[in-house]
Amino acid sequence: MSERIVFENLYNTRDLGGTPVRDGRVIKRGRLIRSGQLYFASENDIRRLQNMLSAVVDFRTAAERAEKPDPEIPGVEYFATPVFDSLTAGVSRDARSDEAVFEFVAREPENAKSYMMKTYLGFVTNDYSIDCFSRFLKRLLTERDGALLWHCTAGKDRAGTASVIVSEALGVSREDIIKDFLFTNECLTKEVEGLYDMVRGKFGDAFPRYERSLHYLFTAQREYLDALYEKVDELYGSFDSFIRDALGVTDEERRELIGIYTE
Repeated sequence: MSERIVFENLYNTRDLGGTPVRDGRVIKRGRLIRSGQLYFASENDIRRLQNMLSAVVDFRTAAERAEKPDPEIPGVEYFATPVFDSLTAGVSRDARSDEAVFEFVAREPENAKSYMMKTYLGFVTNDYSIDCFSRFLKRLLTERDGALLWHCTAGKDRAGTASVIVSEALGVSREDIIKDFLFTNECLTKEVEGLYDMVRGKFGDAFPRYERSLHYLFTAQREYLDALYEKVDELYGSFDSFIRDALGVTDEERRELIGIYTE
């Protein structure tokens, strides 16, 4: 499971290093970093990131990047690789999408749950999203020094799915992948509580009607990941086939990834 890296203003930044993979190997420390957005990074955080990273992959939409741009980190390459080609309430987190979320939470919680399930299915069925994750894996093949950090806004859905894909490619057990996926909820406790307070302030006494919907929208749910895996099995037979046939990563390239990032 990933290990949380303590920063001043970044709450969901984690190193996949130390996670066991097949054949008794482990993921190298300080090479694969998942995170939420970097917009709030303090000067000390930026200096630490500068010393750690060689590249950043940003999965956010253009609107999200415009509202909360990543800070410039000297010497670190930056790649905008949006997972969505349009705004998605509950996943992308720009002002327009947040307004859509407020409209959405007025509905039944099961609608929120269904919406998020469909979002996760889109990660492995939408050609735009698949191309994004393919380019992300190919990017990992080019990074030889320092760490590559990938992030979305909260580091929960888009960055979380990227972490699942990387972990599967490297041979992490399904059990450990699921544990790390759910570990996100612990890392995001402060942010989710802040979201609850914001919605409570907007809706007042009516807040309890929306609380369950918020839970489905803003926390990592095992059901979402189970649905993703089931869809991959349905369409490709296995996650290995998805990596090869959908993401276009050859068996040779996968062996290269394992050689670069495990020991």
